[in-house]
This record gives sequence, C-alpha cells and structure tokens, in this order.
Amino acid sequence: MVLDDKDKILIAALRKNARESMVGLARSVGLSRSATQERMRRLERDGVIRSYTVELASAHDPAVRAMIAITFDAGFRCKQVVPHLARIPEITSCQSLTGSIDLMAMVACDSNATLNRVRESVAAVPGVATATTHIVLATEWARD
Repeated sequence: MVLDDKDKILIAALRKNARESMVGLARSVGLSRSATQERMRRLERDGVIRSYTVELASAHDPAVRAMIAITFDAGFRCKQVVPHLARIPEITSCQSLTGSIDLMAMVACDSNATLNRVRESVAAVPGVATATTHIVLATEWARD
C-alpha cells in the first residue's frame, strides 16, 4: 500500500501521541474528524497500523536520524523555503544558521530509503541550492 502525505502526517502524529483525540489528529492532518477517522480505519484494515502499544523511551528512537544541511539559491530566504519543508512529515525541526549553511533540517525516519526520499524532496524545493545529508550515528547526550 502506498501512503500519501496525509497518511504519513497522521502516522507521525500517532507516533508522537497515540492517545491524541480524533479532533486533535484531524487538526494535525488538516482533514475533518470523520475523514481522519475513516483514514485510520483504512490504515488499520490494510495492516499499516497493526496495534497501539506502549513504547519505552529507549525503544522510541527512530531507526534513522539525520541532519540535512541546506543552502539557498541567490535571493531565497527561509520564509520562501521553510513552508515547503514543513510539509515533509519526517522533518522534525529546522534551524536557520549563520555561515555557509542557511538551514539545518532534522530528520527522523524508518529507513535509509526513506531518508533518501526525504533528501530528494528537500533538494527539489524551489530555492534549495544544495542539500547535504549527515546521518546521526549516536546521541551522546541531549537535553529536552
């Protein structure tokens, strides 16, 4: 089964909080409550969502984490590029930077193939000159 962007946004929202209300999920996806509920039923029926379980913090990490360093074409700014990136569910945050890199996109996804698709999507955004991927090997420490 091929998942569309709405499916991926819904799944990402469920991964973040599987107890989110249907209204909250619908708001995240940009659909009505009934359309979101029907989409969830379809994902369950087709075996994409197999169960709702408790995940412990150590098992919560995505399979692949990466940073994509982005530079812009001349004349482009964050306000023109970031809205496109915000539509990619696997991008968890973007930070604008000083120096030779204009933007750093943080990615969390399920596989290297997905990471490659995300990188290709980023590279195709109007105004993006380069998109260089840096895979995270380990998080030595982090503060929330």
